[in-house]
Amino acid sequence: MTSPRVRVLVYARTPEEAPGPDAVTEAYHRISEALHGTPGLLGNELLHSRLDPRRFVVMSEWESLDAFRRWEQGPGHRGTTAPLRPYQDASQGRPFDVLTVSAHY
Repeated sequence: MTSPRVRVLVYARTPEEAPGPDAVTEAYHRISEALHGTPGLLGNELLHSRLDPRRFVVMSEWESLDAFRRWEQGPGHRGTTAPLRPYQDASQGRPFDVLTVSAHY
């Protein structure tokens, strides 16, 4: 049996004092370009709240939890994701979640 795919959600918020209204979007694009070709990464999306224009979620999809953990524990993880770190939103607990797909249609 193959390992289930994993989705990683990173919650972000553009603060009122941000350098510009597109700070999160710009950080997302910089990180995505740097991650292009990362083994195990199937893709990612920037989701923008329609209820609160300052809120975002970055959703990345990984082929397995092992693939995500290899990347997360690797030497490039912290440096590559640094542009988004100032905008992480921990207002509801932690600023991220790691979820496995347990069912789909």
